[in-house]
Amino acid sequence: MDYRYITLSHADGVATLTLNRPDVHNAFDDVMINELIDALKRVDQDSNSRVLVLRSNGRNFSAGADLSWMRSMADKNYAENLADAGELARLMATLDDLSKPTIALVQGAAFGGAVGLAACADLVLAEPRSSFCLSEVKIGLIPAVISPYVMRAIGTRQSRRYMLTAERFSAGQAQQMGLVHEVVDDLDTALPDFLAIFMANSPAAVSACKQLIADIDQQPIGEQSQQLTIERIAKIRVSDEGQEGLSAFLEKRSPKWKKDSQ
Repeated sequence: MDYRYITLSHADGVATLTLNRPDVHNAFDDVMINELIDALKRVDQDSNSRVLVLRSNGRNFSAGADLSWMRSMADKNYAENLADAGELARLMATLDDLSKPTIALVQGAAFGGAVGLAACADLVLAEPRSSFCLSEVKIGLIPAVISPYVMRAIGTRQSRRYMLTAERFSAGQAQQMGLVHEVVDDLDTALPDFLAIFMANSPAAVSACKQLIADIDQQPIGEQSQQLTIERIAKIRVSDEGQEGLSAFLEKRSPKWKKDSQ
């Protein structure tokens, strides 16, 4: 499939998904949203892709929603707006549920829905000059679709401030709140080390661990969660990669998946 607003490339087990509308600060509309969903599904189904890198071309990561697209939605009825918002929700869920580990590289500004993309990534690296803003209330809207992911990342207390004030906050503040994991001077220089870390781990175990985190998140500790974790560890122990990993550890050698990534 040929994409208009994004690019998708693969190299050495790494899929790189790039927002490519630098002329409008990588703002997204319905076309880009649908393209991103399609690309994410392709990566998820590609056994050769072990890590996804989400990045963008240009000075800014993304300005959020495209103004022309938002203007067109104002002319549509409630049902049409429901369908449109449903696609954005599907994008966030598709990224959040991806079975592969995801790394988001944030340069410049990340506004509105772009904050949601960052919140759905497993690891977020940002440059010191990067800034974030949940700007929706400034134009009479609310960050509704992205709110579950953003609130999970930064908590209710910080969400009450930044969703209601629409203040811009720095990469350092984003790191303190939990949205950003590392603030780095150069994204391209920092990226290889994190890719190497992910590539050294069992692909099946990483996927199973992502699903475990999703299933356990905010679930009370009790018999149900205990039974779930018991079943998950038993299942991974008897899996092919579980057996290979244990054997490699006991035999003091590298597991097969680590050799394959070198």
